[in-house]
Amino acid sequence: LFDVVNRRYQEKPIILTTNKPFAEWNEMFPNSGCVVTMIDRLIHNAEIIRIDGESYRLKEAKEKQKKGAARRKKKGKRGNARTPSKKK
Repeated sequence: LFDVVNRRYQEKPIILTTNKPFAEWNEMFPNSGCVVTMIDRLIHNAEIIRIDGESYRLKEAKEKQKKGAARRKKKGKRGNARTPSKKK
């Protein structure tokens, strides 16, 4: 990411989305000196728009998980019905 930001710095615009505040970026990137430089270049002449709320991807993932659990539960109920065993 640093290389991309470095190449585009003051040349072309960058649109970046993240769910982590800048203060936590050093946890994701091992070289903290590099992180400070990258953030500095990103926020120089930047317009930062903060959007608070639940992530759509997280919301969809939770809904998908609930549907899958309901399907498994429904399938499990059907699978519990005993079928007569065939005699040999």
